[in-house]
Amino acid sequence: MLHQDFWFWRDAHPLVFGFLPIGLFYHAAYTVASSLVLWALLPALWPRLDEPHVDAAPENRVPPSR
Repeated sequence: MLHQDFWFWRDAHPLVFGFLPIGLFYHAAYTVASSLVLWALLPALWPRLDEPHVDAAPENRVPPSR
């Protein structure tokens, strides 16, 4: 819901930094904020490479078909 900026929909003013319409600045700030949140969550949620996985165990591998 925050991605849709209904409050800046029809107005290009005020200009941010003197040249950037407020709606475009809002979307740029939203993109940066969502990127930072995903960057912060990535180490907590992505599996580490040195973790043992059930799929990686040799006894569970399916031999390639010939």
